Amino acid sequence: MARSAHAGMFQMFLFLLLLWFLPLTEGSLRAEPMFTAVTNSVLPPDYDSNPTQLNYGVAVTDVDHDGDFEIVVAGYNGPNLVLKYDRAQKRLVNIAVDERSSPYYALRDRQGNAIGVTACDIDGDGREEIYFLNTNNAFSGVATYTDKLFKFRNNRWEDILSDEVNVARGVASLFAGRSVACVDRRGSGRYSIYIANYAYGNVGPDALIEMDPEASDLSRGILALRDVAAEAGVSKYTGGRGVSVGPILSSSASDIFCDNENGPNFLFHNRGDGTFVDAAATAGVDDPHQHGRGVALADFNRDGKVDIVYGNWNGPHRLYLQMSARGKVHFRDIASPKFSMPSPVRTVIAADFDNDQELEIFFNNFAHRSSSANRLFRIIHREHGDPLIEELNPGDALEPEGRGTGGVVTDFDGDGMLDLILSHGESMAQPLSVFRGNQGFSNSWLRVVPRTQFGAFARGAKVVLYTKKSGAHLRIIDGGSGYLCEMEPVAHFGLGKDEASSVEVTWPDGKMASRNVASTEMNSVLEIPYPRDEDRLRDQAPLECGQGFSQQENGHCMDTNECIQFPFVCPRDKPVCVNTYGSYRCRTNKRCSRGYEPNEDGTACVGTLGQSPATRPAAAAAAATATATAGAATAAPVLVDGDLDLGVKEGCK
Repeated sequence: MARSAHAGMFQMFLFLLLLWFLPLTEGSLRAEPMFTAVTNSVLPPDYDSNPTQLNYGVAVTDVDHDGDFEIVVAGYNGPNLVLKYDRAQKRLVNIAVDERSSPYYALRDRQGNAIGVTACDIDGDGREEIYFLNTNNAFSGVATYTDKLFKFRNNRWEDILSDEVNVARGVASLFAGRSVACVDRRGSGRYSIYIANYAYGNVGPDALIEMDPEASDLSRGILALRDVAAEAGVSKYTGGRGVSVGPILSSSASDIFCDNENGPNFLFHNRGDGTFVDAAATAGVDDPHQHGRGVALADFNRDGKVDIVYGNWNGPHRLYLQMSARGKVHFRDIASPKFSMPSPVRTVIAADFDNDQELEIFFNNFAHRSSSANRLFRIIHREHGDPLIEELNPGDALEPEGRGTGGVVTDFDGDGMLDLILSHGESMAQPLSVFRGNQGFSNSWLRVVPRTQFGAFARGAKVVLYTKKSGAHLRIIDGGSGYLCEMEPVAHFGLGKDEASSVEVTWPDGKMASRNVASTEMNSVLEIPYPRDEDRLRDQAPLECGQGFSQQENGHCMDTNECIQFPFVCPRDKPVCVNTYGSYRCRTNKRCSRGYEPNEDGTACVGTLGQSPATRPAAAAAAATATATAGAATAAPVLVDGDLDLGVKEGCK
């Protein structure tokens, strides 16, 4: 009888233990909702600020140059919007009003069918220009209306692509495209605009627009523009979709990742001189048989390397961790079955919505032919292992009937919590939606804003925050991501109950700046200016690098190699010490045959990183070459609600 009672108690204990761990397993869904809709109070649908229309891309920049962010929305069958937070009314208000005397009037561009939008400083005046990609009357190939590039001059916003010098140069894009992004390809602080066009055969290659300094007259605000895509090595023909920019493979220089449709993805590695080479196939992210959409960059496992997450239209979504061994870089997909589940995805956003130190990934879906709810996942860091992927409840942001076309995150009200703004449209006019988080109000946070040498937002810069307990956290200042979108130019760090010790910024030209973070600076915004030569001559205070890191001779925090510092740190049963970013691990002394190496815990031999079947690189390279030369399509694609009908389009599977 006693044995039976003990057995019953043991079974009950196991059952309770299982329930305890269920929330951390893939396939579970947290019941507490993450978001609450605040559209009716913050941005109620109306004719002026939130019209019911077809909207697409969204970007965040300082349009009126007052130090606060505005939200720029690409209107497709209506005007573009510029939403400013009115602190007195506690509402977002459109400042691009329908009045010709307004300095923002031209930004409305009612004639354009805008789809993509991005902002960055292309001329080095310290103020960001705004680029709208228009796709009037075309899905691919040639459109009937040019893109617009707006600059603030003569006390108002004006389109510089329509200037006489640029009309003569024929630089204004007339091709149907999708996403646009900003890249400081030479590290000069002056940005180029990458345009992911949707080619039709050999019509409409990707473009890279930038200022021609020798032909420009900056004193008069005249910017002569040129397309340098060919000389930079990025003039490719493909079904361009998503674009994201940052030091992915490079330590500081801006690389470009493009997820494409009807062809392999591109991963343009910056050679350091402003030219690029496509490394997607060798890095394992070419994904040639899928159809990419939204994309974001982040360090999901906190190893100091930039990882890639993107969604494929009705195909498996990817969560690629960057791995490296023996000088070779390769990406490994760790997406769980729930995470990778196909959906009609558009925007993909990576952010810490509840300030708990763990990144969330938001999939904004498009109700294509039936309901398709948005989805939210938390990526939970684990020491010496892949992150856990936990599905969360998006709450009001579920939007099962939403025609999601774009979205951004920004803290427009300054409370330290990221707000989510979603756009809709394409097959049904819907107003914008605004959401606020329900969780993490007591968690600490820090927001870092690096500036270029001209004082503009340093898009593409890398920001590393060292903490007292949880190691290093990495962010990229966004120059374009999501899908058709661009997030706020801020490195937002949720800290939970941890505390920041120091912060380090690396600019695209390789310049670095480090400084301690005082306890009184928690829950605030830090502006980091571009380092001047005279700054290096000053005596720098010793940095507090936090656990697993130490200050080196160059004055910056670096990973501590515990295996060298403590040669006998590992036990006898696992004598091999392997240094990791901010820590170390011990494994058995397992020997493997040529072409194989021990796995992380030394219990088995696995293929050497970067080695794959011999046919794969050749096949991928051949596919990439064929796409670049033959074009993205040889016949006009079938347009269904603005996207390819992958179920009926000839040749697509």
